[in-house]
Amino acid sequence: MSIILIADSGSTKTEWRAVKEGVPWKSYVSSGLNPFFVTVEEIVRTLRKEMPEMEGLSVDRIWFYCTGVSNAAKAEMVRKALSDFFGGGELVIGSDLLGAARSLCMNEPGIACIIGTGSNSCYYDGKNIASNVSPLGYILGDEGGGAVLGRKLLTGVLKRQLPEVIIQNFFTAYPFTPSEILDNVYNMPFPNRFLGQFTRFISDNIHEPELQEMVTSSLDEFFIRNVLQYPEAKHLPVHFTGGVAYHFKPFIEGLLVRHSLRPGLFTLAPIENLVQYHINNLYA
Repeated sequence: MSIILIADSGSTKTEWRAVKEGVPWKSYVSSGLNPFFVTVEEIVRTLRKEMPEMEGLSVDRIWFYCTGVSNAAKAEMVRKALSDFFGGGELVIGSDLLGAARSLCMNEPGIACIIGTGSNSCYYDGKNIASNVSPLGYILGDEGGGAVLGRKLLTGVLKRQLPEVIIQNFFTAYPFTPSEILDNVYNMPFPNRFLGQFTRFISDNIHEPELQEMVTSSLDEFFIRNVLQYPEAKHLPVHFTGGVAYHFKPFIEGLLVRHSLRPGLFTLAPIENLVQYHINNLYA
């Protein structure tokens, strides 16, 4: 019996798909396993808690696409954790950006963009990531991403520089005190996840002009600082995946027109197309 696993791990969650004898078989979801935020031991502990039935599963190969594997040391952390948990099978570790590019472009060249909790982009030549503007994370970059949008929203709320109706609605939806917000941002684990959760509030209140402008300006920063840096973007389709991209699709479509770019696919998450990519390419 041939079983392979394909996983796409962002900062917030990891989506797993098992394929048996070339046919999609089972689905699982666990927490995000970004090695910049968790140790080998924490990854194993998370998997044992959230996917106990998978421990020691006999698999032939695991393709694990993960945010945060930007260097060999981080990739090795993930490799060791998965090896400890599954106990065998070939492990192929790739970036979440490569997974997104394969899911969006398949075997064709294009510009692949992730806009979820964070953001990233690349020019994919049909086989490999040919160039990449560094995303730099939610403090220095990640333009358009959920953590950055959440940070901008909180700044406007806490400085009381948004209309009072937005501020009142925010504290009704999230009964935090200002000090609790600051504690979550500066002292608690996973501040990017904390900030990213507030994109739901923005989406629910997107009829407010100030929030529309916040989304438009942040996404436009993503285009200017990332997409437009690829010369190939002038003639190739620009694809998007991730929750923010999917839910704010109309804003992105408007910016594609503004910048005279060719729209490509929009998907909520890479995983389904990524499974199909590996089936199409005989698990390549």
